[in-house]
Amino acid sequence: MKILRRVLDLLYSAAGVIAALCLIAILSLIVAQMIARWTGEIFRGAPDYAGYAMAAASFFAFASALNRGAHIRVSVLLNAVSPRFKYALEIWCFALASAIAWYFTYYAYWFVYWSWKFNEVSQGQDASLLWIPQSVMVIGGGLLAIALTDNLIHVLLKGKHRIVRDTVESHGE
Repeated sequence: MKILRRVLDLLYSAAGVIAALCLIAILSLIVAQMIARWTGEIFRGAPDYAGYAMAAASFFAFASALNRGAHIRVSVLLNAVSPRFKYALEIWCFALASAIAWYFTYYAYWFVYWSWKFNEVSQGQDASLLWIPQSVMVIGGGLLAIALTDNLIHVLLKGKHRIVRDTVESHGE
């Protein structure tokens, strides 16, 4: 079980690192496009590639952000109820979120499959095969579904989730 925990934590962290690299790629693409404009050159497809990188950054960051407490949770309600009701709400929330994430991932897979099957190409200047950037939806959605299911199982077995607050609390200073 400890090996599985390490693998999952490594997977979530790796996805966060990939998301950060995608943000660096966006910056690089914007700078390259600016330099191209200043020198009178044209960098075809740069906005499209930046858009793909932004989608990739978002989808890869979902699982890592969940476990670091960066997703919005209604903690006010959870802290105001009894421990038994809080436990039931945690299970309900994680079960519903897991089901939605798995549902999304399933249909995103078929979306990508049909884009690949029909050899769809983007209508932008980049003319990229659409299944390549769309695959990020499946990977990121799958990682989020795994992370949500992981937290659901953890709540069921241990009575609490694995979400840790990674932010510093501000007290109005």
